[in-house]
Amino acid sequence: MQTIEELLNLLKLEQIEENIFRGQNYLAPWGRVFGGQVLAQALHAAQQTVPEDRRLHSLHAYFILAGDINQPIIYDVERIRDGGSFTTRRIVAIQKGRPIFNMSASFHKELDAFSHQFEMPQVTPPENLKNDKELFEEVKDKLPAMVKMLQSGRPIEFRPVEPTDLVNPQKSEPIRHVWFKAKGTLPDDLTAHQQVLTYTSDYSLLGTATLPHREQFKVGDLYMASLDHAMWFHRDFRIDEWLLYALDSPSASNSRGFARGNIFNHKGELVASTVQEGLMALRKE
Repeated sequence: MQTIEELLNLLKLEQIEENIFRGQNYLAPWGRVFGGQVLAQALHAAQQTVPEDRRLHSLHAYFILAGDINQPIIYDVERIRDGGSFTTRRIVAIQKGRPIFNMSASFHKELDAFSHQFEMPQVTPPENLKNDKELFEEVKDKLPAMVKMLQSGRPIEFRPVEPTDLVNPQKSEPIRHVWFKAKGTLPDDLTAHQQVLTYTSDYSLLGTATLPHREQFKVGDLYMASLDHAMWFHRDFRIDEWLLYALDSPSASNSRGFARGNIFNHKGELVASTVQEGLMALRKE
């Protein structure tokens, strides 16, 4: 998947009954359904059932079972509440008659009240950084096949402020910053930008929790899988303009890594926040 048009088409769902939708999968070369895809498709399903004056402000999700990349995913939306200011939806993703994922999403009317935020970190701007593809091309001949597979085409451009040495990874503090934006222009529809940001938010989070341990495993030795994921949407934004993902991982224990991120636009406005916990386990012989 190379373009933002391909991603937007992937996130579109077929309505097969009231509150029930069907989505297709990106046939990723690594053979697993990408968590960001399920997050974004579930959000799209919920948004089809919400009044136009309600904006997404948060979502909370659990990944229950690994998805079968060769089977479509059914999204069942339950209309939990339609209140005077807030609307709540519960979404269950189903394959082969079993839930593989569930999510709650909350929407509310736009209201003007108090406002404050953390300052954006002072980092190198994206114009002065190499993107992930350029960094990969510099060392690809020295990389194992698995790393090359994971570097397949993406509809999002990433420019890491602190690039990881793909050939000789070194441990570091569990803190990093990544600029990103869509490869192409999206329509002037906030819901589309929210869906693509939700998709993109699954990149980099759990990997941040591995940074202090990079010398303890080789590529392919570590099995990682998202367990849960939450997002809060603070301000309007465009994902076809540069956004900064400021990430850190306060803890890793009991084979689980915990990471969080703040997402800022180029003007320094905090537009969204994320948290995620995921499995980080060494593969058995």
